[in-house]
Amino acid sequence: MSIYEQVKTLAQERGLSLQTLAIKAGMGINSIYSWQKKDPSISRLTKVAEILNVSVDSLIGGDTAAATKKSQQVDLNDDDVIMTFEGRPIPPEDLAYIKRILGSSDDNAKSN
Repeated sequence: MSIYEQVKTLAQERGLSLQTLAIKAGMGINSIYSWQKKDPSISRLTKVAEILNVSVDSLIGGDTAAATKKSQQVDLNDDDVIMTFEGRPIPPEDLAYIKRILGSSDDNAKSN
């Protein structure tokens, strides 16, 4: 499977069009389509891999089963962990809100 086909497949699995993926990766809207005829640069491939949450190797080799990053469990109260969403750190006030929401669901589960 070519790099283009691999990226297209992974994007579809994540509900993204190639144009949306390109924009999220900071590239021109139709950049990924050009990968049908020429290989992308490593920097562009790295950006796309980050958005798709896979390794660059998986885009080159096509092994999606081994490529998908494993989800990690973290303690929300651990101040040494930087929580991110879509590659950007979650602001402290939003993290506090998330903690309140999750804490209230724990309280509800305990009372039932």
